[in-house]
Amino acid sequence: MEPIRIGIIGVGQIGKSHVRGYQDIPGATIVAACDLNQEELTRVCDENGIPDRYQEYDEMLARDDIDAVDVCLHNRFHAPATIAGLKAGKNVYCEKPIASSYQAGMDMLDAAEASGKMLHIQLAQLYSKETRAARTLIEAGKLGDLYHARSTGYRRRGRPFVDGYGTFNFVRKEVSCGGALFDMGIYHISRLLYLLDIPEVERISGRVYQETEMDEARKKESAYDVEELAVGLVHFKGGLTMDIIEAWAIHMNAFEGSSISGSSGGIRLDPFSYHANMCDIEMDATFNLGSMDFRQHRLNADQDAYDSSQAHWIAALQGRVELLPTARIALQTMLIQEGIYLSHEQNRDVTAADVKTASA
Repeated sequence: MEPIRIGIIGVGQIGKSHVRGYQDIPGATIVAACDLNQEELTRVCDENGIPDRYQEYDEMLARDDIDAVDVCLHNRFHAPATIAGLKAGKNVYCEKPIASSYQAGMDMLDAAEASGKMLHIQLAQLYSKETRAARTLIEAGKLGDLYHARSTGYRRRGRPFVDGYGTFNFVRKEVSCGGALFDMGIYHISRLLYLLDIPEVERISGRVYQETEMDEARKKESAYDVEELAVGLVHFKGGLTMDIIEAWAIHMNAFEGSSISGSSGGIRLDPFSYHANMCDIEMDATFNLGSMDFRQHRLNADQDAYDSSQAHWIAALQGRVELLPTARIALQTMLIQEGIYLSHEQNRDVTAADVKTASA
């Protein structure tokens, strides 16, 4: 196959991670990178053998020999860079979350449809062994009728910048647009939406918090104004519900991993376990996911296409597999996240229509 030629937009913390990821994927070659920080751009390109460098992505997008661009910018800049890439006739892979708001994400999906190009969002947990095993059990009917899911994410004290890693851009709403719910909640909520086949949201309630102490100097320097804890309850069409708790910082031991409950059985995702009754006896079961993964890679010709988000992207561009609906999943996740913020602001349950009307 001809190599997939990629341009990177942004070589910060996430951009460097994506550059490293492509190095392990046959058929992917990075031919150009773009960043406003000329010094860092030069260093990253020199270290990774990237030949062409740009400070404005429009110049890079004008090339006709680039198949796809990878947007690795802060949240507020996802939509403009992605839409510019799609309008330039490029397939676009964008870092999570999809954008700064539901409306911005919707604009991205509209641009992808108008361009006829593929749009892929980085939802890393869709490719874990646990997610694959859960989907296998659900599709086999081992959970029966699904009725409730729980999305959990835990850090005891892991707020960017103020707790010792990352830059202050992660905790400034003007750039990041959100805190724990945007940064980490996207992974856990999107994973469950994928396993639940992207159910339609009816209404959302939620609260967000910033209560635990932090270093005063870092707090002042960062202008920290996002949440460290978010909680919510989502009602889907048909009666399915999902409760959410996502923490960057909380005075509490680790939460149980995310879960899905059905009429015939339940799944805990991390660590992976299955729960049911057998012969009127409560049963808690574990599985050998390593053996599952080994067999799948030996028996399924394109199993490597589901090893990671980037591997899936390259395989889809090569025409080996159909691209998972990550853009739709990420947009539905954004609807829920924005709904939690709106519910907090208005101190009431909000409908999906409320969120779409309020989104800017």
